[in-house]
Amino acid sequence: MGARSSRSDRSNVARGRWGEDLAASHYRRNGYTILARNWRGSSGELDLILERDGTIVFSEVKARRSARHGSPAWAVGPDKQRRIRRLAVEWLQATSTPRRSLRFDVVTITGIELRVIEAAF
Repeated sequence: MGARSSRSDRSNVARGRWGEDLAASHYRRNGYTILARNWRGSSGELDLILERDGTIVFSEVKARRSARHGSPAWAVGPDKQRRIRRLAVEWLQATSTPRRSLRFDVVTITGIELRVIEAAF
């Protein structure tokens, strides 16, 4: 791998972090409490875990510079959905959070346009 790939990797990480910050701000403005960010479990990471009105929301954030390669939501296919569900169960067990209403959102950011797909799966 050359220097170009390394710069691209760092750029993607920075864009992802920026997208998560943007999504967290959006949720906060809409009355959500952030319970965790970038929570790591045995099979991966949960981007945002939030709560509002007794509902726990597990939010996957996907940020892209453009839609040239399709919608960022396409990156959250069946395998990724299963992994997020498993991680949600891990988080609930690790935090001893009582079983409540759960929701799985996907936040897409294309350019600077943010879209929240509530109950995406």
